[in-house]
Amino acid sequence: MHILEFLAQIGKHPLPPVILFAPGNPPFGREPWDSFLVEEAVDRIVKVCIPEGMHDLVFTVFYADETPIPAIVDEARTMSLLGDRRFILVRNAERYDRMSGEKGSLLEPLIEYVRNPSDSAVLMLIASRADARKRFYKSFREKGLAVNCPQLDQPALERWVQDAVKRHQKSIDQDAVNELLKRAGNYLSDVNNAVQLVTTYVGAAARIRPEDVVAACSDVAEESVWDMTDAIAASSPEKALRALRQIMEYGKSPDEIMGTIQWLFESAYRVANNTARNMKPNVRNKVSQLAHKFPQGKLKDAMRVITDTHFLLRTTGVDRTLALEILVIKLSYRRSARA
Repeated sequence: MHILEFLAQIGKHPLPPVILFAPGNPPFGREPWDSFLVEEAVDRIVKVCIPEGMHDLVFTVFYADETPIPAIVDEARTMSLLGDRRFILVRNAERYDRMSGEKGSLLEPLIEYVRNPSDSAVLMLIASRADARKRFYKSFREKGLAVNCPQLDQPALERWVQDAVKRHQKSIDQDAVNELLKRAGNYLSDVNNAVQLVTTYVGAAARIRPEDVVAACSDVAEESVWDMTDAIAASSPEKALRALRQIMEYGKSPDEIMGTIQWLFESAYRVANNTARNMKPNVRNKVSQLAHKFPQGKLKDAMRVITDTHFLLRTTGVDRTLALEILVIKLSYRRSARA
């Protein structure tokens, strides 16, 4: 079940006794995991399903890397003295993905519980990594509920922004939605922050326009792109890697990042060949630093390496993050005058 479908059912249908929030199949260019809606689902369950004043009595939180599995299973099987259904949340459950699910393993008691859960408890696990081929994941799919939580596609993100703005009793132009998502990226936590910023910025105004988004939300992902550009030009692999990881944290997919790097070096090539007509001054200034570091022949070599890496990402099962990091290190390598 997709996380959006699960959210819509909370309070309308009884919760299953065991629930696993895990990565899902992402839309093209998106990532398989985004925890924002998971936290929203947990908050909604607590609000809808737990009577007021009973939270501390029937809701327990464990961390998989701190609490032994038998203790979690015992807690789930313990009857509530008050007769109310108990709720147990296990965070960092991706730890279980690295464990064997075979009989006699440390994970076996949890798998057996999932297959024969208590009716008096709801056991929820949050795992940012879960292999659908393993017994741990399959047990939820067969006897409980596995909720897939990938990044949303563009239409779903747009609807989410519109609904979030509506909750602030405002409306938002479609162009403003597009501008907000361009600046915030694909992670809902960043999108939510952008919505908070722009709704605060417009104050009593009922309508959000594109210029409001521009004024309220700095494009942090774009700033990190320029940080990476500066670091490559300055032959600083450490700073370039830091900027790359920051860009990825803002939800930019490997394909988007590859496209950006390719555009940067193509722009530098046009500057080097005096064919950069109508280029914005700030862009020209940034890519001129790349053109200065890479003479024309070396620029062609760099662009060839970029093209090869992009082809690698699209046609093989290579670790996409690692391939990007290696590319950035190669581009940032300090070349001597002799080289």
